[in-house]
Amino acid sequence: MIQPSGDGGLPTRQSLLSRLRDWEDHEGWREFFETYWRLIYGVARRSGLSDSEAQDLVQETLVVVAQQMPGFRYDPARGSFKAWLHTVIRGRLSRHWRRKRVRPEVDGAGLVAGDLDDPAGVEDPDAASEFEAGWQREWEQNLMDAALRRVQARVSSRQYLLFSLVALKEVSVATICERYEASLAQVYLARHRVGKLLKAEVARLRAESGE
Repeated sequence: MIQPSGDGGLPTRQSLLSRLRDWEDHEGWREFFETYWRLIYGVARRSGLSDSEAQDLVQETLVVVAQQMPGFRYDPARGSFKAWLHTVIRGRLSRHWRRKRVRPEVDGAGLVAGDLDDPAGVEDPDAASEFEAGWQREWEQNLMDAALRRVQARVSSRQYLLFSLVALKEVSVATICERYEASLAQVYLARHRVGKLLKAEVARLRAESGE
């Protein structure tokens, strides 16, 4: 079923999964929730669910995880955590659309899970394609957000601010230097150092999630 990580990252460490076997390990469950709820919520919204329905789907997915944890044994030969969570979310979406007996309209930026009969597959090829595209976008965004949170915790607030402005928000170097009283060297150093850490963190998270 699941793979490694923790400390705010996308994939979960095997140690965290072991902790989840204990229903009373509130810190372990909080960490798992904080790591994955945005991903589940985002996929649900892209699939046509309302805000309240997406929040319900997050809770339902966590219930499935909780139900499987007591007898959980990690077996990497059976697949990555990413693949397992993908299947669980599609299963929850399948139940949702079966209950409603409707298919949502597809918009240009969204995806549709459809009225699934099998949580492992979608009958409509177009719906399946939309789901997979949306799932991958949400996974990549959540992975990047997780990497950014980890890197932010490892550098000074000023260095992260300079990196964020120049690399993420694409503010000009001249503007940053003027508004934040920073030198060119400070801006370029922040972009290089934090960017290098971010690249390494993204690579590590991919490896941990079985990609």
